[in-house]
Amino acid sequence: MQVEQQLSEIQNVVEDTLNFAKKLGATSAEASMSKVQGIAVSTRLEEIETLEFTNDGGLGIAVFVGNKKGSASTADLSPQALKLAVTKAIEIAKYTSEDEFAGVADKDLIATEFPDLDLYHPQTLDAEHALDQALTCEKAGLAHSEAIINSDGASYNANLGVRVYGNTNGINAGYPSSRYSLSCVLIGKKDDDMQRDYAYTVSRNPNHLDSAETVGIKAAEETIGRLGARKMQTTKAPILFHRDIASGLFGHLIGAISGGSLYRKSSFLLDKLGEQIFPSWFNINELPHLKQGLASTNFDNEGVRTVDMDIIKDGVLANYLLTSYSGRKMNMRSNGHAGGIHNCIVSHTGHSDEELLATMGTGLVVTELMGQGVNIVNGDYSRGAAGYWVENGVIQYPVHEVTIAGNLKDMFANIIAIGSEIEARGSMQTGSVLIDNMQIAGA
Repeated sequence: MQVEQQLSEIQNVVEDTLNFAKKLGATSAEASMSKVQGIAVSTRLEEIETLEFTNDGGLGIAVFVGNKKGSASTADLSPQALKLAVTKAIEIAKYTSEDEFAGVADKDLIATEFPDLDLYHPQTLDAEHALDQALTCEKAGLAHSEAIINSDGASYNANLGVRVYGNTNGINAGYPSSRYSLSCVLIGKKDDDMQRDYAYTVSRNPNHLDSAETVGIKAAEETIGRLGARKMQTTKAPILFHRDIASGLFGHLIGAISGGSLYRKSSFLLDKLGEQIFPSWFNINELPHLKQGLASTNFDNEGVRTVDMDIIKDGVLANYLLTSYSGRKMNMRSNGHAGGIHNCIVSHTGHSDEELLATMGTGLVVTELMGQGVNIVNGDYSRGAAGYWVENGVIQYPVHEVTIAGNLKDMFANIIAIGSEIEARGSMQTGSVLIDNMQIAGA
């Protein structure tokens, strides 16, 4: 079936579902439906472990009877099952409490324009090709060095899907998308020390993936680089968050400025809108309409149109990230963040990674973080880490079993520089981040 025909058929189902909800007494309603086909292959030690084909679909419906909400979902997409889901959602709504902030997104915020964002690059879901990618990747990694002694496997995934969202305020729109990825995890040994690391590639377009050999060799090199890791003494020093993990640092920012944390008063950035929280040169811009972007979309999960937005402007917190519900709770309005962020781009200071090391002088490069020791309520930050100790701008040796600690307010304010070599494999795109002195707890 052509994707345009499939999209049209799903839109018809969504329209019928919404009409049925109104017929049963819903004041308003919203429905989302998706269909996804995919293939997933995993190998270990150059043998096939799993080969899976998926052909999934489902519909979720939320109805509002006045200010009462009921929800239901179904993976059975037959007309009878869809009607049953709507009926159950209506019944549930009758028993829920009144909530004056509930309801579909405001009509004037609903998306009305849907430019092509180039998110769909279909490729035949061929088992032979998938197996070849995973096996070639793992083989290249295992053959790269005698120090690589084992493998946790390689995985290839491909998914082709269609998503449609509609509500009773006038939107019934959708788009097809594709996503491909390849990853490899390897284990190395040097004397009595064993370490593991990984590499991966991901893209909307399969032709833009790194080659299987490149991913395997990268995984081997990352693993070898960690061999001989040492513990270190407790100290205070600058920390360079490598670009592969630096996005997580700003993920804590996103959590703290998201409506759910704010209206519950569980964020260290509550009432900080318009205040300086980063250096004056620092910016985060959200660009939801990037072609082939991994987080690109014309509308959020409530049908609200997405727009280019400054999240941080000249170091100042420019916008909270709000859904319809959280916006109403805070006497504000949704700005298109039901479902998360859409391609946030962190500014940089033009430094190469080598220049960042030179600027740091002596300190710790963090390449892996462990644990969940981040308190969004007060900003306290404490996580297990591994990486490399640096002296005079030169990496000296790998480090493991340390804990780094600080407070996110201080960490954000004390960012010294951000690298120009950008990690773009996610919804938050950033270079490596150099932060002034933090506590490092070692042996």
